[in-house]
Amino acid sequence: MSRIDVRIYAVEIPMPKDANVIIGRSHFIKTVEDIHEALVNTVPGIRYGLAFLEASGKRLIRFDGNDEELVEAAIEAAKRIAGGHYFVLYIRNAYPINVLERLRHVPEVVELLAATANPVQVIIGETGQGRAILGIVDGYPPLGVETEEDKRERHEFLRRIGYKK
Repeated sequence: MSRIDVRIYAVEIPMPKDANVIIGRSHFIKTVEDIHEALVNTVPGIRYGLAFLEASGKRLIRFDGNDEELVEAAIEAAKRIAGGHYFVLYIRNAYPINVLERLRHVPEVVELLAATANPVQVIIGETGQGRAILGIVDGYPPLGVETEEDKRERHEFLRRIGYKK
């Protein structure tokens, strides 16, 4: 068995204002059309930008969207990741919680790796063949443990924004 060297490093993913990012792995260029359909059929008025990294054939960054800033950010994030069969999806006028279940049912989606509005770093492993996402750094480490006051604020917040009764 021959040894393959792996270089490991992190890349920062752009975070447009008032946007969330969802990063995942999928397996076919049909991903672009199917994610579009999943989004617009789930949340009317959603704004999005999507980039998919094709792993064979022409090996292009395929893209779609209805928000030019988010499309450009998705393409830039895809260039930074530069690994095959990943997608980067930015959304506005919706939250990941509104679309994650639907994305899980898109036939080409293999896994979802991140869904956040926090700063994101993607840990990349690179060999002579290509790149893979090894993990995601989502936001920052905790500063403490939730207090009773924090619990009360959490409960109130979820009810104020309509996610709990």
